[in-house]
Amino acid sequence: MDMDRYAVIGHPIAHSKSPRIHAAFARQTGQQLKYEALLAPLDGFVDSVTRFRTAGGRGLNVTVPFKLEAFALASRRTDRAETAGAVNTLMFDADGILGDNTDGAGLVRDLVINLQCPLAGRRVLLLGAGGAARGALLPLLQAGPSSLTLANRTASKATALVEAFTRYAAGTSFHASTFSGLAGQQFDVVINATSASLAAEAPPLPAGIYAPGALAYDMMYGSSETAYLRAAREDGVQRIADGLGMLVEQAAESFALWRGIRPQTAPVLAELRHELAAA
Repeated sequence: MDMDRYAVIGHPIAHSKSPRIHAAFARQTGQQLKYEALLAPLDGFVDSVTRFRTAGGRGLNVTVPFKLEAFALASRRTDRAETAGAVNTLMFDADGILGDNTDGAGLVRDLVINLQCPLAGRRVLLLGAGGAARGALLPLLQAGPSSLTLANRTASKATALVEAFTRYAAGTSFHASTFSGLAGQQFDVVINATSASLAAEAPPLPAGIYAPGALAYDMMYGSSETAYLRAAREDGVQRIADGLGMLVEQAAESFALWRGIRPQTAPVLAELRHELAAA
């Protein structure tokens, strides 16, 4: 009998760890499925999805640069996809194409469960106002921090995002700031959602913004410490974490949506962490 087919679609895609992650999830849960990497031409996302679906594909993870096209393609969307304005998971069923965004939920699970860093009642700082930050805002606000500050180099972008999400901020002090405007404030959890780490740079943050015992978290990850995490360590932060756990957790959210069963992420994360350390 043919196995259910899933894939991650993007451009480029050869670097993706998703096939290995989902293969591990399938073995662990006894699910019979095939998961592959699908390279789509930059101008051929919809055609590639259509061919995959027509051939019997059941679902797709979507990575750069196609998350906005995936949002437009979905015939219905979850609340977290609607608020994020982007889709990273597609599920094909008799009702059409469901679009979801599991990134923010993956972030929160990594923080709260893997890193044992509760967000309820904490002072949280989110750096950046692009797609990564937008995808994280709803789950972060739902986690109930006492305050959530969204800081960006360009004040207008941060302000626009705060205005768009204020209705979800009941009980949370929620406001925008520039990086320089953070001077004199302190935070318990600081999350880097900027793309600075891709350029081996760190956001220009004032000194002293980390409260005692604070966690510095970078959504990016690699075989070595990111520039942001190095800067945080130099500012006295002892608790730092990269985004590898977020990658595994958002994959588990997709797997649970598709298969109706949530895999255990800890062993998969440990295996990937070991491989990165050896690289």
